Amino acid sequence: MLRSLFRRLCKALLWFAVVSVAVVVIFRFVPPPGTMLMVERKIESWIDGTPIDLQRSWRPWDEISDDLKVAVIAGEDQKFAEHWGFDIAAIRAAFVHNEEGGSLRGASTLSQQVAKNVFLWSGRSWLRKGLEAWFTGLIEIFWSKQRILEVYLNSAEWDEGVFGAEAAARHHFGVGAPYLSRQQASLLAAVLPNPRNWSASRPSPYVARRAGWIRKQMSQLGGNDYLVRLNHSRRAPWAD
Repeated sequence: MLRSLFRRLCKALLWFAVVSVAVVVIFRFVPPPGTMLMVERKIESWIDGTPIDLQRSWRPWDEISDDLKVAVIAGEDQKFAEHWGFDIAAIRAAFVHNEEGGSLRGASTLSQQVAKNVFLWSGRSWLRKGLEAWFTGLIEIFWSKQRILEVYLNSAEWDEGVFGAEAAARHHFGVGAPYLSRQQASLLAAVLPNPRNWSASRPSPYVARRAGWIRKQMSQLGGNDYLVRLNHSRRAPWAD
């Protein structure tokens, strides 16, 4: 009986691995139709009895403001071009901080956030963390850095039911994603840690200060020239 269970478990894991690799490879070329986070928000609205209108329109890489690309990297993951999906130094710092009893601090890279938002559910269980690591590894292997950022910008939540750069730009500033100014881009990046409670169009003093800090970091990263480095960052040969 134990052998039979073990064989079935191995077969299930093999099928999971094959299917997950296939889905990641497909999404390297095809825009994900939605995200698991969007599904969560819809289910939450059904449970609460509060209707929610999910807003999302896919914009390809060339139709998203370069300022928004750099602002998000500056605010969320400044080592994005160098790491392989995990910022080990940031993870260690967060672990020490949390062990000392401070407020919980995360250390998720943009790659990890894409893995979580697109493929997984929210939560802090070890199972979800393990699956997050699995999918993070897959997208780092099969996607270019540009593709990871493109999917992130089209999947991130920027307000209740507002997903992706195009919907966020129209919701907060009444413009399309290609036309965001540097200041607008920094404000959108500033609210990413808490998009359902912070507003880019009506920024609190804290959000305004954070946006100002992000603009300084954008300049230190090299501004839009950083994207040239991103396109030439390390990647797997088949990710080109």
